[in-house]
Amino acid sequence: MGMVSEFKQFAMKGNVVDLAVGVIIGAAFGKIVSSLVDDVITPLILKPLLEAAHLNKLEDLTMFGTVKYGVFISAVLNFIIVAFVLFLLIKGINRMKKKEEEAPAAPPAPTTSEKLLAEIRDELKRKG
Repeated sequence: MGMVSEFKQFAMKGNVVDLAVGVIIGAAFGKIVSSLVDDVITPLILKPLLEAAHLNKLEDLTMFGTVKYGVFISAVLNFIIVAFVLFLLIKGINRMKKKEEEAPAAPPAPTTSEKLLAEIRDELKRKG
């Protein structure tokens, strides 16, 4: 098998394509979370604190003029939001799986040997 065909086979596996889709969606979701932190949470919750520090954005928080700890705080908020949303998604998925598992499975049909043994048992009970 040539290297090109081997690479094509590898690249077209379902897992690789799924991973690519996940990365693209993850990047888009990251932008949504960043916007949520920068445009919603920061203005609503942190605005009084930022105004007291005479700042407009969380990222503008600095220490000694060079250490941008506001960027770090923003990244931590992004992480917490992403982790919480993923937690809720996984929790919902697990709840749906649990409902599927709770459905009672029909007992398996007896095999021919089990049927034969049951007939022998019944015959012995009748004679005994």
